Amino acid sequence: MSEQVSSEPAGAGMSSSSRAWVFTAALITIFMAAIEATIVATAMPSIVGTLGGFDLFSWVFTAYLLTQAVTVPVYGRLADLYGRKRILYFGIGIFLAGSLLCSLAGSMVWLIVFRIVQGLGAGAVVPVAMTLVGDIYNGADRARMQVYISSAFGSAALLGPLVGALLVEQAGWPAIFWVNIPLGLIALMMLAISLREEVAHRPHRIDYAGSLLMMLGTGLLLFLLVKATSLAGSTIALLAGTALMLLAWFAARERLAPEPMFPLHLLRRRVIAGSNLLNLANGMAYMGIAAFLPAYIQGVMGRSAVEAGLVLTALGGAWPLGGWVAGKVMLRSTFRHASASGGMVAILGCAMMLGLSPERGPAYAIAAAFLTGFGMGLGNNSFIVAVQASVDWSERGVATSSYMFTRILGQAVGTAVFGGILNAALAGHLAAGGNLVDRIMEPALRATLSPASLAALMGDFDRGLHAVYLINLVLALVMLACAFTLPAGVGPHPRPER
Repeated sequence: MSEQVSSEPAGAGMSSSSRAWVFTAALITIFMAAIEATIVATAMPSIVGTLGGFDLFSWVFTAYLLTQAVTVPVYGRLADLYGRKRILYFGIGIFLAGSLLCSLAGSMVWLIVFRIVQGLGAGAVVPVAMTLVGDIYNGADRARMQVYISSAFGSAALLGPLVGALLVEQAGWPAIFWVNIPLGLIALMMLAISLREEVAHRPHRIDYAGSLLMMLGTGLLLFLLVKATSLAGSTIALLAGTALMLLAWFAARERLAPEPMFPLHLLRRRVIAGSNLLNLANGMAYMGIAAFLPAYIQGVMGRSAVEAGLVLTALGGAWPLGGWVAGKVMLRSTFRHASASGGMVAILGCAMMLGLSPERGPAYAIAAAFLTGFGMGLGNNSFIVAVQASVDWSERGVATSSYMFTRILGQAVGTAVFGGILNAALAGHLAAGGNLVDRIMEPALRATLSPASLAALMGDFDRGLHAVYLINLVLALVMLACAFTLPAGVGPHPRPER
């Protein structure tokens, strides 16, 4: 049975000026959350130098990301039940409170605690803001707005390191958290003035127990994936078994709940199922490049950290550029054509990755990363517009948030799986002692290795990484296949009546 894409008049009755103000507020909110990741990463050396606690370094990011991830689906559903404005207000408020507390942290432990608070708000910020954009714009306008949203993500990726470095140098590391305050307050004021949301007030039977099961199950699963390489086998088995049990209990409960936190029937829709699978594959493939290709350029190719960093710039910049192009392509064709185009470009980029070699140099690797990121962005934005068009207002929040959650899950799965593949390839070298990064990344330590040892080490790393990129090519093929879950002949422009 063919799946129809709804085209209800979202934002009906709202003046063009009010719509523009609401969209600007949503864009500021998205930018605020997007710049957070790069700006904090830039300041971490200064933070560690002041607060100490280098052994807790990774938890500054892990605590924030885990808390954000497990709350994304919950906020999406609450936005469907109580309205976008109320939930977005709450999310921005908690995010700003967490930001202020982070700037006052006196130790690494307290910074981690306050990052959890920040993450509790971040789970609402981007998903609900993007849901709101899907509400106030319809059809072709919804596709056009994705161009600006992609620009916000791209600007955040480019400006974050620069702004972070300047703030740390001129005002100290606490200032990186202060920058959120004016942005958030401006967005709140704009929403207060311009957004009039009519939500039918009625009693709701919130499945709080289901919410807790979902957060515990997904939280344990994500924690396991993020920390798998540092956990014992028995601990991994215990966490995996507990996570699966909690998620199975959650799924059984959701089938009976009068107002489930995640309506499982949504996954039976081709557009929703295809979008989640695509974003899972996107997240995995992205981490296969972002986490390991810079190490290949520095370690196996023997190039500088600057050249390795250009890979991340190419990958991170190409994604929003692909999203910008997707908005243009959708307006001239269909969701399926735009997404399939992204899949084909990603396949080309991933196929190039299989041809990586030290002789081809970093320019080849950067070009492959750019093409892969561009294809991902092209397919990703095509799907988000299609997903928001495929559901009514009452399910748009949970559909949008589930789409964003699967990308986070994919990144965690990709990091764990690909890290395991590389560790297996290097098992003999790691068992002999020493750290791979220390051995081949640092010129001084690299010089202490005999030519035969260095060649063997780099050869095994090269083979392990090519196994990763073979999987990435398969994931790109999955992305292309997902494009065909979109209805044929349907785009952001409404179809003429017959």
